[in-house]
Amino acid sequence: MTELYVGMDIGGTKTAAVVIDADGNLGASTLLPTALGNEGVLQSAEAAIAALAEQTGCSRNDFTSVGIGVPGQVNSELGEVRYAYNLRVESLSLANELHARTGLDVAVENDVTAAAVGAAHLMQLGHGSVAYINLGTGLSAGIVLDGHPVRGANGLAGEVGHLAVDPRGRQCPCGQRGCLETVASGSALKTYWPAGGEHPGWVLADAIAAGDTEAKLAFELLVEGAAATVRTIGVTVSPDTIVIGGGLRKIGAPLIDGIRANLEAGERKSPFLQSFMLSQRIRVVPEGMPVATVGAALSPRT
Repeated sequence: MTELYVGMDIGGTKTAAVVIDADGNLGASTLLPTALGNEGVLQSAEAAIAALAEQTGCSRNDFTSVGIGVPGQVNSELGEVRYAYNLRVESLSLANELHARTGLDVAVENDVTAAAVGAAHLMQLGHGSVAYINLGTGLSAGIVLDGHPVRGANGLAGEVGHLAVDPRGRQCPCGQRGCLETVASGSALKTYWPAGGEHPGWVLADAIAAGDTEAKLAFELLVEGAAATVRTIGVTVSPDTIVIGGGLRKIGAPLIDGIRANLEAGERKSPFLQSFMLSQRIRVVPEGMPVATVGAALSPRT
């Protein structure tokens, strides 16, 4: 029987899961509401595994392993997650607890790190270095070297959103001021452009076209902060490819073109920045590409 691997992305509202085979080819998929809290997260994971088993016509014991991407601080070696506040999880031994319930081997990965692995695989970026920037509710990054994630000490690599460099010095929930996340994230858009509602990225372009000056300012700050994030990762890691993903990428060409133009302007002024060619290294995750779930499925092997 072909080996089948489950990949899961557990978010604050929905849990997405897929099956891949040993060659990384996609199979069945499911999308379920996430129940919150330690027990809710475990139940959501069990429900996703059951749904995939039903779709594939096998028992859950036929799956080789389960990889799970979750927000928060993740210790991949121990399979533990801490401070996943949007899941209402303070501390959870997710791998051990889910293994006890299912008998399956379980690996746990930070969700953005998993997305970085999935992007490198699905976008066929090959060997070398890939930096994945997640422009979503928050701002963070994942780095992959030759297909292997860079997790850092205590699994904390990639928290670029909490680099406090923005001169406006806005208060960040992390306790610092001026974090990049306070300008380049969905939460920043909601805070400083409240007229955008619950999902401001979805309506931002239309509001700008209608002459909303506050929307225009929020967009300009988003572009500036996202470009600063690319530049920060670029000059510290110098990855072969910089992939932009996350919900805000759905703003589309205006955002990506704005980021690239900002980088090009800096490169024209600085031969030093020009040498990095960051404006030429940007790629965008295609709509509908399940980078987080596929990356999670691959995580037991990375």
